Amino acid sequence: MYIAIGKEKWIDSGDLIGIFDLDITSQSYRTRKYLREAEMRGSVQNAAEDIPKSFAVCRENGKELVYLSQMATATLAKRIR
Repeated sequence: MYIAIGKEKWIDSGDLIGIFDLDITSQSYRTRKYLREAEMRGSVQNAAEDIPKSFAVCRENGKELVYLSQMATATLAKRIR
């Protein structure tokens, strides 16, 4: 099943590792470091038209990708069900 995460971007739910609230998780040093390193690797894709509220981590073709989304984690979780 595919999930719309914003900005006409769809991800395969089978590739999804996790969905995280950006406001809560970005308070952690480890999360900020992870996102910074992912951005330096070129693994961050912006699927938000406005300020991102969440991010989804996926593994596509053996590569880990991070998608920023303007949707809340609860909204994305409902789309998975």
